[in-house]
Amino acid sequence: MTMKLPRRKFLHLAAGAATLPGLSLVAAAYDYPTRPVRIVVGFAAGGAVDIVARLIAQWLSERIGQQCIVENRPGAGNNIATEYVLKSDPDGYTLLLANPTNAINATYYENLPYDFIRDSAPVAGIMRVPNVMEVSPLLSAKTVPEFITLAKANPGTLTYATGGNGTSVHMSAELFKLMTKTDILNVTYRGLALAYTDLMMNRVQVTFDNLPGSIGFIRQGKLRALAVTTTTRSPALPDIPTLTEFIPGYEASAWYGVSAPRNTPKAVIGKLNKEINAGLADPALQARLVDLGGMIVPGSPADFGKLVSDETEKWAKVIKFAGIKPE
Repeated sequence: MTMKLPRRKFLHLAAGAATLPGLSLVAAAYDYPTRPVRIVVGFAAGGAVDIVARLIAQWLSERIGQQCIVENRPGAGNNIATEYVLKSDPDGYTLLLANPTNAINATYYENLPYDFIRDSAPVAGIMRVPNVMEVSPLLSAKTVPEFITLAKANPGTLTYATGGNGTSVHMSAELFKLMTKTDILNVTYRGLALAYTDLMMNRVQVTFDNLPGSIGFIRQGKLRALAVTTTTRSPALPDIPTLTEFIPGYEASAWYGVSAPRNTPKAVIGKLNKEINAGLADPALQARLVDLGGMIVPGSPADFGKLVSDETEKWAKVIKFAGIKPE
């Protein structure tokens, strides 16, 4: 025999059942994390983005009670990793080490399967760093003016290395070409770390690397830094000039932060933001990041969201003005 429930009681039970997924999500957020957390990196191991991700992952592993693992998913100028994270469950267990390509690609690629600003949730900024124009010690050019002279005397012969089209390294090089009226060819690697040997051997002539990726090689004399891309000199390389000293108006920089999929619970984002900011205030971790050439950028999720928005707008203007398109 089937028992019939009074209509009012049925509706009350149905409404309660409908709220259960939301309640369980909230409960899970406050228990977070109960299993390992992944930080996805869109480039090969050993590059600047990977180095920063591993420093933050190590810090979080010591603070959140669960292991934080770095997972490299290189390819397509960071788009493979970004799409993977944005389509993951919004539970805080799959994060992205966001970087300038996330601002650049919004304009550089016409038909992305996602909108980064719309589909991501900003968690926390980490730091800004200059890129550095660097060459092999075997190259005859020892200064920016000498490099420009060499490039103009050999149009279409010199090459520059990037870890993917649409990266800040790529855009920095294209901005250099535009402002110096030089013709230098792009050689793309799956990650810039894979280009260092070719660069040291002068098989490619120059790159505009994020400083954390190659500062060790510069200090060891394996690469020669010609200039940094910011408008002020880097405390990590105080004797290296800025490009704007030779090319008035030139400016570019890289930045790093953590993003999550849209609709990640605010409690999860708040906890991650709190722990990342604690790391940025920790003297030991702060010293590691500053030694890589970084300027710490702590703040709220909204602060990081504004940084991403501002950078997206800036690079959109450069890409459109220069007519830079995917190769």
